[in-house]
Amino acid sequence: MREIIFEVREDEMDGGFVALALGYSIATQGDTLEELRLMVKEAVKCHFGDGEAGQAPQIIRLHFVRDEVLTA
Repeated sequence: MREIIFEVREDEMDGGFVALALGYSIATQGDTLEELRLMVKEAVKCHFGDGEAGQAPQIIRLHFVRDEVLTA
């Protein structure tokens, strides 16, 4: 596998960020973007394990989704 994509959203209730992998059961969160990046790498490593290096993605892409609410 070459790439895995995470959808990242701000957590409106608790603050920080939540990341969900597309097509995999991987989810993590972090209070800051720096922490989120570390947590995403760790979550991918835990999901694919050390023994399955050939199956682990080479690229981790973070796709930021931002909701904006407008009033009339």
